[in-house]
Amino acid sequence: MSDTDSPVTLYWRPGCPYCLHLRFKLRRLGISAREVNIWEDPTGAAEVREIADGSETVPTVTVGDVSMVNPSARRIVDELARVAPDFAGGSSLARSGRLRSPWRARRSQ
Repeated sequence: MSDTDSPVTLYWRPGCPYCLHLRFKLRRLGISAREVNIWEDPTGAAEVREIADGSETVPTVTVGDVSMVNPSARRIVDELARVAPDFAGGSSLARSGRLRSPWRARRSQ
C-alpha cells in the first residue's frame, strides 16, 4: 500500500518532537501514512484546526473517518484494524508487543 493509498493521514510540522516520535513509531511498525506538513499545506492546516477546535495541534491523525489529536500508535493500530481489516498485520501488531517504545525496552535491560 502506498502512502497516498493509506487510510492513515498524519498531520505534522517540523520541529515537533511528538510528531517525530509518532512518525518513527509508525514507520517502525510498517504503517504507511500520507504525511501532511501543516506549515507547507494551508489546506492541511485548516483541516487540523477543524479537528482540534481551532488550534493547530499536531500530531493529528485521521484513520478513515476517525480523527485523533496526539494519538498513541496503539490507538492508530486499533482504528486501522477497524477501518481496514485487510491491512497486513493491523490487529496482530497490537497483540505482538511491537507497540512498546524502543526507549522503554532499552531502559529495562
